[in-house]
Amino acid sequence: MPNPDHSSTSENPTKISVALCTFNGEKYLKEQLESIVKQSRPVDEIVVSDDGSTDRTLEIVKILAKANPQISWNILESKSSLGVTANFERAISNTTGNFILLSDQDDIWRIDRVAVSMMAFERDPQTLLFHSDARLVDSQGSAIGGTLFKAIGYSRKERGLVSRGKALTVLLRRNTVTGATTAFKRELFELAKPFPPSWVHDEWLTMFAAIFGRIESSLEGLIDYRQHDSNQIGAAAPTISGRVQKLVESRSKRNARLLARATDLANRINSLGKDVSQEVHRLVAGKLEHEQFRSALPNSRFKRIIPIKFEALRGRYSRFGRARFDIPRDLLQPPD
Repeated sequence: MPNPDHSSTSENPTKISVALCTFNGEKYLKEQLESIVKQSRPVDEIVVSDDGSTDRTLEIVKILAKANPQISWNILESKSSLGVTANFERAISNTTGNFILLSDQDDIWRIDRVAVSMMAFERDPQTLLFHSDARLVDSQGSAIGGTLFKAIGYSRKERGLVSRGKALTVLLRRNTVTGATTAFKRELFELAKPFPPSWVHDEWLTMFAAIFGRIESSLEGLIDYRQHDSNQIGAAAPTISGRVQKLVESRSKRNARLLARATDLANRINSLGKDVSQEVHRLVAGKLEHEQFRSALPNSRFKRIIPIKFEALRGRYSRFGRARFDIPRDLLQPPD
């Protein structure tokens, strides 16, 4: 239910939109939406893209929309599932703000999430994307004694590289940004669209933010990040048993996924030609070559030893992944 009287982005250069994706989220959605509409720096627009819910999700959204007419609401329905990445792309495509905050359907925003996010963009015009830490909570909203950054192992060294404008070197190893904590400028979406299906939306946006501008992160926990059984993307810290399980799982699916991602990124960067630096072209090409190497490793564990050794000596396991995990995985994973 868009508000036709709402000011355009040209009339309001700091128009703030929320792109919220839902799917059977009736249990936590009301609390989450209330935390958005009560922000100390108000949002102008909420776009809700529903991925085929069969519960009361849409009813709850419409009740909250009617109760908060000061915000422009756009509720997008779907009879079939689009999937996480495509649903977020639809939600973002339908926003009209210059600044966009992403939201899952079950997290609770700290009252100043919008205000803190906007200050990051005001400090540095080159910042395309801002993200923060989060407090981990259980299904009831109670703290479970940890933070998102700690759970994913986002280190001081990695944060330092990002703050010095070297985020791409971090992101080509692994993703460190969680969409539920993210805010970004509309121009970033225009640079990054369309999203390839091999990538998750937040990882793809983050990659383009690193290539075309700056990323800023905050150690403040600006949301309560709820952990429960129906999380589509969670933040559980890796356990010893989980790491062992990765060593014995089949190689084919994971390698195919990583290769598809590297291929899609390389193809998009190549299509941009001189719009990106030669250094970016070199790094992205190196990432693709590394994933091609890993995907082509022989089934025989014994025959993998020498090529893996030389790839490690070339430094590509460290440049394009986490060597301490990836080398044992490539050596020990069973044949397909």
